[in-house]
Formats: sequence, C-alpha cells, structure tokens
Amino acid sequence: MKSLSKTDKIYVAGHRGLVGSAIWNNLISRGFTNLVGRTHKELDLLDGVAVREFFDAERPVAVVLAAAHVGGIMANLHDRADFIYQNLQIQQNVIGEAWRHGVERLLFLGSTCIYPREAPQPMTEDCLLTSPLEYTNEPYAIAKIAGLKLCESLNLQYGTNYIAVMPTNLYGPNDNFDLVSSHVLPAMIRKIHLAKCLREGNDEALRLDLSRRPVAQPLSDFGITADAVTLWGTGKPMREFLWSEEMADASVHVLLNVDFHDTYADHVSGDGINEIRNCHINVGTGVELSIRELAEKIRRTIGYEGEIRWDSSKPDGTLRKLTDVSKLHELGWHHQIEIDEGIERLYKWYLDDLQR
Repeated sequence: MKSLSKTDKIYVAGHRGLVGSAIWNNLISRGFTNLVGRTHKELDLLDGVAVREFFDAERPVAVVLAAAHVGGIMANLHDRADFIYQNLQIQQNVIGEAWRHGVERLLFLGSTCIYPREAPQPMTEDCLLTSPLEYTNEPYAIAKIAGLKLCESLNLQYGTNYIAVMPTNLYGPNDNFDLVSSHVLPAMIRKIHLAKCLREGNDEALRLDLSRRPVAQPLSDFGITADAVTLWGTGKPMREFLWSEEMADASVHVLLNVDFHDTYADHVSGDGINEIRNCHINVGTGVELSIRELAEKIRRTIGYEGEIRWDSSKPDGTLRKLTDVSKLHELGWHHQIEIDEGIERLYKWYLDDLQR
C-alpha cells in the first residue's frame, strides 16, 4: 500500500463536527498540510451534482467521510425517514464520487449501532446482520451498514482501499449539547449544569448558557429543575464511551497504516466461495458502565447536589453495547483516556466554550 505524503490532499467531509474536527486536528498534528473541508453552506452533501463538481475541482488523494445526519434517541424515533434517507444520500454521493475520481484510500465512519439489539457481548465484527436491530435507531443503522458494505464491495471489485471504522459512543470537544438532539453524555452534562445553576440561583450562568444555546421550551419540559434532573429510562443500560480525540487518533492510524487485506481472514464456504465480509473495524475502549453510574459521575464532577431521577416510561434503548476491540488492538492501537478523566475534560471544555 502506497503511503500518504504529508502534502497529499485529504478531503475531510464533516470537518466541523465532533468526529470530523477531531480527525482534522489529528492530521494536522501529524504534519499533514493539505487538508480540504467544506461547511454545509459551502457544499451540501445531499446534492449529487454539487459533490461531483467538488471532486472535479479538488481531486483529493484520500477522503475521510465523517459527515452524517446524527442524533439521540428522541431524534431517531421522531425523524426516522431523515436518518435513513440523508445518510444513504451522503454516503452514495461522497463514496461514489471518490470511486469515480480514482480515490484509492477512504475512511468511512459508522457507528456500533449497526449491531443487533441482542448481539453477544462484547460485540465482534462478525455479529453484524445476525439478528434484528434495535428499533429506535434502525433506519440510521441500516444506512451505516449500507455504507460499510459499499466500501467493502468496491474494495473487492475494484481494488480500492476503503476502510470502515465503527466507533462506540463518542464524546469530546465540539460535541452537540442541544437538549433535543444530543447524545446521552453531553445531554447529561448540560442538563445537570443547568440544574446546578437553578439550584444555586446563578442567573448570570443560566443566561450565559441559554443565550449561547437557546431553548424553545421551559427547562422543566426537559426534566431540569433546581431540586432534580429527570433522565430517560431506568439507568440500567450499559454503555461504552470513547473520547473523540482518541477516536480520531485510532481512525487516522487506520487511514495511514491499515490495508483492506489486513481487515479480514479468508473463509471458504462449503460451495467453494471465498466469503469476505465484516471487514469493518470496531473502535472503542472495551470498557462499559451503566447509564446510572455515568449520571452519578457527571453529577459529582459538576457538583450538583440535587437528585437524579429516572423516567421508566421512556425507552432505554439497547441494554448493552460493548465492543470487542481485539481487531483494533491487533492493528496496533489502544485507548488511553478513561471515563472519569473524559467527563472532567468535557465539562471544562463546555464551560470554556460558553465564554468564547
């Protein structure tokens, strides 16, 4: 596999988001000087003609597809058509134009929600498509499965080197803290921070937060009061979390060092067909904790003295989603940042961001 030069042009789709910005910064820290990014206003990835014109003009040597339509459990439940349509369209446009323009190396970012609801724990890459998906995020998961299969199939038919990585739950700088669409960890941080402001009567901090990220409904509608924060579900589900900058380091490690042929073992079926599948790579820590434990860690970090309550009438989602990261370890990468340090880092980032 030809190595990437520090001056080779690399297009990072979604370079302003949680995932893309972390990958962009990691590439810069490694000395790559020819990065290309476009905001949504500059390039709508749902517009196939615009994407083709972009590739015509820029001719990147490598592509990182970190752009996606993402959201938490509430958004996934309410906007099911948006999650499957927009993600399929983005993937078709970017991966398709990369192939048509001769891009040999591409990194596709998916999610561990691709795995079945009742997958054996921890989840290996080989449990993909072995049983039904979790209902709440099924449309998003199907889109991501289609993306990884597109990469896998292009590699097999055309000899490209399009690698798909499936990160576990991510959190970190530039996270989404919207009370409707955010994922569980940043949502908890903001809710508990706002509850602390209410409890301490810190109107200045409250105004600062709500002016930076306006909320259309009363905070109580989101379970935020001075006395308690009410969170969805029972708190029993187990989750694994990875600091986004570490995900970026793992992803860039894969982009630079891993060849498609490193991602699978040959399996000849009974009818003589060499079946090559499940070539994607889990990216995570291999460590889990309950949502209830996570909430308590966040409460202690923020210093909120009110209650954490649980609304069991709301869905829990998948009960466990722990990744088996053996393949990633064999390919030469391990995580370093544990959850307690990560929560402290993200809360500090959040408070600093309010002052920007």
